Amino acid sequence: MKTITDFIKAKENKQKITMISLYEYWSAKICEEAGIDCILVGDSAGMVVAGYDSTLPVSLDEMIYHAKAVRRGAPNTFIVVDMPFLTYQVNAEEALKNAGRIMKETGANAVKVEGGEEVAPIIEKLINAGIPVMGHLGLTPQSVHALGGYKVQGKTEESQKKIIKDAKILEQIGVFSIVLEAVPKKLAKEITEFLDIPTIGIGACKETDGQVLVFHDMMGFFDKSPKFVKRYVEGKKLFLEGLKSFKEEVQSGKFPSDEQCYQ
Repeated sequence: MKTITDFIKAKENKQKITMISLYEYWSAKICEEAGIDCILVGDSAGMVVAGYDSTLPVSLDEMIYHAKAVRRGAPNTFIVVDMPFLTYQVNAEEALKNAGRIMKETGANAVKVEGGEEVAPIIEKLINAGIPVMGHLGLTPQSVHALGGYKVQGKTEESQKKIIKDAKILEQIGVFSIVLEAVPKKLAKEITEFLDIPTIGIGACKETDGQVLVFHDMMGFFDKSPKFVKRYVEGKKLFLEGLKSFKEEVQSGKFPSDEQCYQ
């Protein structure tokens, strides 16, 4: 299994890091078999699995449930778990208790926390307690309402300076990597070059040290995908064809045949 040191070495050796965000045993099992470097149990489970319109309703218990399932499916893969909304923003003591639950109950290797300077003291407390933390800058979905929606971040000079400052602060306090989401190519390149820790992009072009996508997006389970997603398989089409074939064969009497029956 990889460690946080392996992430640093990958950047030094210019080896791109692969990370997939998923929430279930079966998809985790497939990713481990494929040799994916890291799995993120994202709070996007709220949107992808539960059908919420944002990540905000997701609870700590729900994240722990999903992370436990993922660990069972990928026992040898480095796993990061999102700390959901209001499990770390209140105060450092509450954050430490909640992060501790994630680590103890799921067998995860690290947690991911959104935000920069404003949550730095909290992140630092987690790190000092021995909990590895992955940062997340740019489009931070838990702040979707404050940001005015799911928009590209870092387009103005002021916002670029803020993201750069936050990235430097996160590195200084000890995060082992930073997700850069929905930021312009030039900004992602600049941040990646001045940091010694790796950046993992989602909607941040190929200049970052690695890439992350949501499993269900890249496998084509939804009709529409964000601009930054490449659909590697048209999963919905395949599943729909299979279900229609099942219905037709049951109604026509073709399934089950003798091959599927006990004699």
